Amino acid sequence: MATRIVQINMKAQDDAALGRFWAEALGWGVDSEGPGVTNLEPIGFAYPDPAAVCIDLIARPEPKTVKNRVHVDLATTSTAHQEELVARLKDLGATPADVGQGDVPWTVLADPEGNEFCVLEPREIYRDTGPIAAVVVDCADPREMARFWGEATDWTVHEVADGHARLRSAQGVGPYLEFIRTPDTKHGWNRVHLDVAPYRGDDPAAEEARLRALGASDPGIDQSAISWRILTDPEGNEFCLLSPR
Repeated sequence: MATRIVQINMKAQDDAALGRFWAEALGWGVDSEGPGVTNLEPIGFAYPDPAAVCIDLIARPEPKTVKNRVHVDLATTSTAHQEELVARLKDLGATPADVGQGDVPWTVLADPEGNEFCVLEPREIYRDTGPIAAVVVDCADPREMARFWGEATDWTVHEVADGHARLRSAQGVGPYLEFIRTPDTKHGWNRVHLDVAPYRGDDPAAEEARLRALGASDPGIDQSAISWRILTDPEGNEFCLLSPR
């Protein structure tokens, strides 16, 4: 058994407006399964597929107060493309962000609700990822995070070191999942987190037990009113185990 990473869950004060920003930013389509939920995926995409990690924006009234521990890096194909993309994103409502990056070749921006993301300079490794080059997670121990997520999902560990680790789907398509060692500590619930799902025909309860044996924990909240399971990884980052599809 294994799970697959299917989407990024992002809280938003205005899910529809933030959804429009990210749909325009990525060139994706917009859908909704109900009030307060905006779904984004590539046009013509057949969910779930490792060629893309989709985005679900969920309405929540709380404003963003701290730097997100999960963000996306956007890919570019040339210096001119990077400059054009940054300019277009600013026209859509993105603003420059300072997270202590210093003088770097990539550009750090924040979306209209303050969620940080990076527009990378062209890098060969991301030439075929699609618009999202990587989903990046701040952490204290990249090696342990790569161990857990590599065993929790069917994604392959491509690189692991003390300061960073990189995984990608076993099919070699779509964005990377990257863990970057940072000195920051986690404060409160993550406003952005990963959602995973078992494969069709797998037993969700057995998959939850497997994830717990690998190091996932219970966040200690009442989950009786929801159909999915909320767990935390070894560093306390929340993630959702969805139903198989």
